[in-house]
Amino acid sequence: QVQLVESGGGLVQAGGSLRLSCVASGRTSSTSVMGWFRRAQGKEREFVGTITLDGGSTLYADSVKGRFTISRDNAKNMLSLQMNSLKPEDTAVYYCAAGNPRPLSRRLGSAYANWGQGTQVTVSS
Repeated sequence: QVQLVESGGGLVQAGGSLRLSCVASGRTSSTSVMGWFRRAQGKEREFVGTITLDGGSTLYADSVKGRFTISRDNAKNMLSLQMNSLKPEDTAVYYCAAGNPRPLSRRLGSAYANWGQGTQVTVSS
């Protein structure tokens, strides 16, 4: 059982930057991967990116690669998402997730058992 709390969402103009954070508590040692997913209004939840907690290997969606960067601080049980060059299409509720997905399932939200409440990111044009 892991509890996740996101923070850092807000309103930003297109081209701007925002940094999201996720703090984990509970049985954090039971998870091997943490990541970010997002859900825009009227759309399905989609994969953003993940990072392995041991080696720091990252995986990103094509839509954010080169603009977003995931990092982690294992000592602080914290996950971060640095978002640069934001676009209106990035507007969504962003969720932090943690779990033990199979290697080929890292992009699937269904592979993660632990989720945060989400934080709203709005990018204006």
